[in-house]
Amino acid sequence: MRALRILLADDHPIYRQGLRELLDSEPDFEVVGEAATGDEAIELAQALAPDVALVDIYMPGVGGLAAAEQIRHEVPGCALVLLATQEDEAELVEAANVGAAALFAKDVQPEEIKRALRQIARGQHPLDQSVLAKPVVASRVLREFRELALAKHRGMPDTTPVALSGREIEVLGYIARGSSNKEIARALKISDQTVKNHITSILRKLAVNDRTQAVVFALRQGWIKL
Repeated sequence: MRALRILLADDHPIYRQGLRELLDSEPDFEVVGEAATGDEAIELAQALAPDVALVDIYMPGVGGLAAAEQIRHEVPGCALVLLATQEDEAELVEAANVGAAALFAKDVQPEEIKRALRQIARGQHPLDQSVLAKPVVASRVLREFRELALAKHRGMPDTTPVALSGREIEVLGYIARGSSNKEIARALKISDQTVKNHITSILRKLAVNDRTQAVVFALRQGWIKL
């Protein structure tokens, strides 16, 4: 199995060096580039197409959140791990809204970062559990998403989400419990590609951008339970 290719984006050289040494010490990780600004992070992500980008939210230039959002759109195969001064509700909401796979405070224990990266390599989404464990955060994610959707579609035909099939609701239930695509496929005795097709259909029907928003919406509707 090839190493997980990682881009580091942080404006503090000492912190960046520490991350590189931490990750390069593991055979399943490979740091392929370093950026000190949001603009550099975008350029390197486009050039290197890493599997994961670790991005400091507070960086000069474009800024970490804006850079992360642009990377998500322009390098869709790159998972985002955001780094913040502290992991609070506001940061979790921001991370969910840009489609991040995980969020950590910068004083996080090294083993937690390594564990999350390995989860991401397996197709899991650690941020889902962080958001869903805090109902207030989940509500804010949904509320902000609805406000954005309303602004986007104001004056357009009704965009009420289409009802999901029973199998799609099953898939959402597994996602809410932190299962990867492979684990869902194994549990439901279907192929990985079929799981991906279900997730694509779910996002389209609910008019949401990512798995976290889909799960939050389904929980609020009472379609699934944790």
